[in-house]
Formats: sequence, structure tokens, C-alpha cells
Amino acid sequence: MNIRDRLSAGETLFGTFLGLGSSLAAEACAVAGFDWLLVDLEHGGGDERALLQQQLAAEARRVPMLARVESAERIRTGRLLDTGVAGIMFPRLESVEEVRAAVRHLRYPPEGDRGVATYNRVYDFGLRPERLATANDGIAGVVQIESRRAADVVAGIAAVPGVDVLFVGPRDLSTDLGCPGRFDHPDFVAALDQVLAAAKDAGIAAGILAGDAVQAAAYRDLGFRFVGVGSDASLLARAAADAVTRLR
Repeated sequence: MNIRDRLSAGETLFGTFLGLGSSLAAEACAVAGFDWLLVDLEHGGGDERALLQQQLAAEARRVPMLARVESAERIRTGRLLDTGVAGIMFPRLESVEEVRAAVRHLRYPPEGDRGVATYNRVYDFGLRPERLATANDGIAGVVQIESRRAADVVAGIAAVPGVDVLFVGPRDLSTDLGCPGRFDHPDFVAALDQVLAAAKDAGIAAGILAGDAVQAAAYRDLGFRFVGVGSDASLLARAAADAVTRLR
């Protein structure tokens, strides 16, 4: 099953962000056993060209690759879908209208406005044009909730067709709420409750980025079902720092 189907079936999926732009780092994270990987084009060090190499590494290990776009422009989403990513994460959307416009980029007309071409990688360079018939069904739409404005209208965002995950960006959201990095602050906890309730009511998944496995497990226990555990860079840096600490 693809990510969208697994989430619809009620599974909890763990993944990590890829910011190093390295295909070997992507492969190392894939063999670690994550359910998904996500190339971060908003904050990461790689670009679209580096994404393809990371995607090839993940696909070789049978791990689906998603990407976070740097903006919700139609052309940015379309280019990534044509390479064959399993889903798109949209950052910093703050209204139902913005979300509705963004998720239309994930699907072909009449459901959306994705440009139609079959000579690209996702259609085996023109050899599998029949995949167009089911292309609208498998792409996961992940919308980030990163501001007070988004949290205030999260129920409306969750109800937009094509939204499969409401994904909390803890640093951005806590900062916008006036409690940067204080993930136990009442305002931040209340916002998490809003996201969880909206996702439950809409029958979709709530997601969040955790700093480590302990925090990820705690978020899972709260009801989050699409949980990111750090990034390739943070996992490497933490493991290296732990090793140095033990040696000294």
C-alpha cells in the first residue's frame, strides 16, 4: 500500500527529514527502517537535482520518498510529482483558500490543475502512460500547521479534499504563539489539541516533527500518526556528539 492508503487504514508511520542532500545519507535512513523519508527543499541543503538521487536510493530500498516544497507554486509541485515522489508537504499555509489552491496542484483536471505530461520519470519516460488513470489516487497531501492563523482555521483546512495529513511544525508554531521552543506551554498544547481534534473529525492523520525517538513516542501516544523523527543531519550530529561525550 502507498502512504495515503496506509494512513487511511489507521497506521502510524514514522519517518525522517533529509536535509544533507546526500543519496548515501538517504539510503542509510532507508535501511534503518523508516516508513517514509522526506527531502526538505525549504530548509535543507540540497536542491531538486539532489532530490532525484536521494529518491533513487530510497526507492532501491522500497521506502517512499516525499518532499517539502519551498513554496506552494504549481510549477514547484508539478516538477516533483513528475519525478515520482509519493507526496508533497506544503509549508506556511494559513488559510483554507491557500490550502485548497495548493492541493489542487497534486491532481490532474478536473480535480486539480497539475500539468499533464507522460514523457517523464513517473510514467517510465512515456512507456507507462496508462498510469495517468490512477495518478490522482496515490499522492499524499501534507499541510503544515505552523502559525496561530492556521491553527485557528485548522478544522476548515482538515476538511479540504486532498489533505491527508495536518503536520505541526513545532518550532514555527511555538514561536508564532509566543512560546518559542516551549512545547509544554499551555498555548502550544492547546494548539496540538486543536490539530488532533480537527484531524480526527475529518478522518485524516495528524503529524508532527519530533526531536528524538522518546518525543516521537510521546506524540504517537497523543494520537499523532505521521511522525517525523529529526533529520539525517540531526540524527548524525546527535550520534556523533554522544560518542564524543562518552569518550571524554
